[in-house]
Amino acid sequence: MRISPLAFRLLYRIRKAYWRIAKPTTHGVKALIIHPADSDRVLLVRHSYGDRSLWSLPGGGYQPTRETPEQAARRECIEELGLEVEPVALVLEEHLTTSGGKQGHLKIVRLHAISGEVSPNGEIAEARWAAVDLRDLPGDPPISTWVHSALKAHARAR
Repeated sequence: MRISPLAFRLLYRIRKAYWRIAKPTTHGVKALIIHPADSDRVLLVRHSYGDRSLWSLPGGGYQPTRETPEQAARRECIEELGLEVEPVALVLEEHLTTSGGKQGHLKIVRLHAISGEVSPNGEIAEARWAAVDLRDLPGDPPISTWVHSALKAHARAR
């Protein structure tokens, strides 16, 4: 079943309102995905909700009692992008966040794609492979701090 971008925007607003009221603890994962043929290219996405102009990393929430951050990152790649990745993953960074009224535990995971073909779902407005120095993104687009953080951690881990 394909969910429309409008539905994702509505769910995003509902989730933010819930966070302000309930102040939950959440667990999230962001995936730095390396191109299969060029290790100097990574996959960036623009979501169909929130700041839709912002280039970011794919990812989402997970429950630590059900899956590891690495498993969650692989699952999100398949769900959001139709992208198969290699089974080996590396947690590059861990962050504690407090945005939106919630306490979040975020892990940034590095994965290697098996194929360069991407089939985004309604959650993703655009996906594109970009150079690790981000020089080939058009214009002067806003880029998520998580992208910069992940690229620095990736460079340190090489």
